[in-house]
Amino acid sequence: MLTADHDFGRPSAFLVRNISLLPPGRILDIAMGRGRDALYLAKKGFSVEGVDISAEAVGEAVERSLRAGFPIKGTVADLEKGYPIQPETYEVIICFHYLQRSLFPEIKSGLKKGGVVVYETFTLEQRRFGKPRNPDFLLRKGELREVFGDFECLRYREGIINNSRAIASIIARK
Repeated sequence: MLTADHDFGRPSAFLVRNISLLPPGRILDIAMGRGRDALYLAKKGFSVEGVDISAEAVGEAVERSLRAGFPIKGTVADLEKGYPIQPETYEVIICFHYLQRSLFPEIKSGLKKGGVVVYETFTLEQRRFGKPRNPDFLLRKGELREVFGDFECLRYREGIINNSRAIASIIARK
């Protein structure tokens, strides 16, 4: 069984436990929400950019980062309408609890050589615990490993957390 790590005020435990695997440099946080992971990474010395559809969430994330003295750059954008991730721009791209399969190629190309992706979201088994239920927003078994199969897998986990959430997580190097 996996350990719990979901708390809106704290960064992902998976990210925190594996911070040493991230190369220094520029990070893109996809669907950053209120910036819990972005702010954590900025405090660790990374240059962090985040994108989210919610202007309120992005505003709060940027404001919190400024108050903390670790500024992040926030962009309001609808990822489904085409947010361009520039090729070979980032040392790290992270995404938590958001699945848009059409972004996978852009995430891969957006990383510099030796760059790292950190991705974690719900699997199809999540339907038995509640939302999300739509299979368009849930990973198939082994899907993250398959998508990033041409990368070096540094960490991978897939399973049920506290009998309440079904997730898959990967850290892989380009």
